Amino acid sequence: MKPLLIGGDWLRTSHGAGNVNPSDTADVIDTHAEAGIAETQTAIAAARDAAPAWGRSTPQERHDILRRAGDELLARREKLGRLLSREEGKILPEGIAEATRAAQILHFFAGEALRQTGELIPSVRPGITVEITREPVGVVGIITPWNFPLAIPAWKIAPALAFGNAVVFKPAELVPGSAWALADILHRAGTPPGVLNLLTGPGRVVGQAMLDDPRIDAITFTGSQATGARVAAARPGGRVQLEMGGKNPLVVLDDADLDRAVHCALDGGFFSTGQRCTASSRLIVTEGIHDRFVSRLADRLAALKVGHALEEGVEMGPVVSQDQLDQDLAHIERARREGGHLRTGGEVLRRQTRGYFLAPTLITGTEPAMTINREEVFGPVASVIRVRDYDAALAAANDTPFGLCAGICTTSLKHASDFKRKAEAGMVMVNLPTAGVDYHVPFGGRKASSHGPKEQGTHAREFFTETKIAYTAP
Repeated sequence: MKPLLIGGDWLRTSHGAGNVNPSDTADVIDTHAEAGIAETQTAIAAARDAAPAWGRSTPQERHDILRRAGDELLARREKLGRLLSREEGKILPEGIAEATRAAQILHFFAGEALRQTGELIPSVRPGITVEITREPVGVVGIITPWNFPLAIPAWKIAPALAFGNAVVFKPAELVPGSAWALADILHRAGTPPGVLNLLTGPGRVVGQAMLDDPRIDAITFTGSQATGARVAAARPGGRVQLEMGGKNPLVVLDDADLDRAVHCALDGGFFSTGQRCTASSRLIVTEGIHDRFVSRLADRLAALKVGHALEEGVEMGPVVSQDQLDQDLAHIERARREGGHLRTGGEVLRRQTRGYFLAPTLITGTEPAMTINREEVFGPVASVIRVRDYDAALAAANDTPFGLCAGICTTSLKHASDFKRKAEAGMVMVNLPTAGVDYHVPFGGRKASSHGPKEQGTHAREFFTETKIAYTAP
């Protein structure tokens, strides 16, 4: 049984949960200890005790730990990528790419630990100086989802540590293996006891205990909108950072390069099994290119090789669990009942191993008000909305409670520039898939997609530090 990490010690509990491969449900990868309320409270106490000394540690110490951890991640990216693909279901090249990205994130924030700056400015009053500096928040609770089990924990843990905070980390129950490997690497890289604590176990117990404990100074969460709302409600007025998904549009105009548009829709909507908060789940297509685009995309989806995530040549793996598969199928069926046309996919696939395989699904003839265009599916399912022109496409793109990412495929500089300005989203892509962002720039959305400061890049300091202003007279 893989233990918990609390106060620098690896601790086992009386209960454990199996880590099951969604490509082959007969394959139990390992068993992980399940934390309860007592273990959670002990971990929070350990973080509380460790936070003052870690907050006063040198930038060089923090840099060295993150750098060593990033180096090991990079050296072991193929093995870690295989573990990730085995437990989450994304194909092996995607798993290795995510492990590589996690290493790059750690390396970036190793640098940020050394790049912390302040300001020294004169007061408006004679003889007085003003210093503006940043200090650690204290203890940060980190709650991460299952779809990026290395990258998302890395982009939350790395800045938390770089800026001097202690961490209590609760990963998603479906992917404990990647989280355990990351915590183990950081632990062996020299993270002091109590600075990083790992709690595997059910969210309803561990996550709730974290939310209820005032000794945690800040909570950063990525997951569903419903759970994010509960996190916010549990901490009214507190320091909370929420990333809660999207219903991202990809606009395809008549003047788009057809091959590029199809690639953007395929990559953004269906790679990583469509299980990305930035996935292109709404394809908004103007009349002149609609039929050609739909035909080309449907043919490509029908030919997509779906299978075991570790099998060579597979282009799309399984969805992550039976619950997720059931949710995807329910959305497909409801879209059909509401008038959508199932152009391709929609069926559960049988393979040599028993897994959660769903054919990539394209639903045409949909309207903006249909459920399939209002709620996040989080699977290999995209809907098509046919519109008259660019103005109608922009209106449809913005007709959503979410605002994470929006994309457009066009050769018109006028329309591309207008879309970048008017799309109601935190991130905008032009002739690129909506899924796929850089690790050194901010990440986050608007409206119901996000709450609080942006993640990643230099903007991460806004959440993980407090500003202090000091006035000094002679």
